[in-house]
Amino acid sequence: MAATKTSSPFAIGKVNIAFVAAEFDAAQDALKDLRARYSNVAPEDADVIVALGGDGFVLQALRRFVDSKKPVFGLNRGSVGFLMNDYSNEGLDLRLSKAQAVTLYPLQMIARTTDGKIHESLAINEVSLLRQTYQAAKLEIVIDGVTRMEELICDGALVSTPAGSTAYNLSAHGPIIPLSAEILALTPISAFRPRRWRGALLPHDADVVFRIHDTGKRPVSATADDFEVRDVVEVTIREDRARSFQLLFDPETNLEERILKEQFTP
Repeated sequence: MAATKTSSPFAIGKVNIAFVAAEFDAAQDALKDLRARYSNVAPEDADVIVALGGDGFVLQALRRFVDSKKPVFGLNRGSVGFLMNDYSNEGLDLRLSKAQAVTLYPLQMIARTTDGKIHESLAINEVSLLRQTYQAAKLEIVIDGVTRMEELICDGALVSTPAGSTAYNLSAHGPIIPLSAEILALTPISAFRPRRWRGALLPHDADVVFRIHDTGKRPVSATADDFEVRDVVEVTIREDRARSFQLLFDPETNLEERILKEQFTP
């Protein structure tokens, strides 16, 4: 499945917290304040990671601690903060005891480059392909071993999870996907031919392969959230059900509600 939601496993005052922060001033100032107010332990000894920064930083924190299976509670010190909770330096123990845990299943990206090397990474939001020069990209799209589009001429394309459907996917005019939906969004970026193709909704367990045509003249990069590989010739994307991330939210602003609300935002 794409995601599941559960109640917080923490009791008030009985949780070991590790604070981590982005490098910019607002996050570092909050880090000093919270470490002074609450007990702070090393990440390996923590029950929960509290990440201070923006959406990009919380994605980095989730990937950093994926193998430890530690939940992450984000406090927004950045700009948008769609994956974050509102910042406050008070009542953190109570908030953690009431927080709802959302389990997210990432995408696995396997990218082969022109030099024959294989690069792998995980994406919580999306895997995107983008042209590297003024020349449009030419992409072949293969779904579960069947070529569904022989050539898409475009600036790029992306595959998005439900959690990432309100991010780059939405900016590229892709659909917003409810968090509990077992589907992925395949969305073109500035498609030139076929001009009216708007993308596809795929089963969450679909194997998606992009084959890049004319790579010498039309180089393409592939990015899993913020991990970029340049000069790719083939990119395979699939949901990684062997790994999962736990992200914590205040009940009144949980991720499922945010995604639903986004569909009615002018």
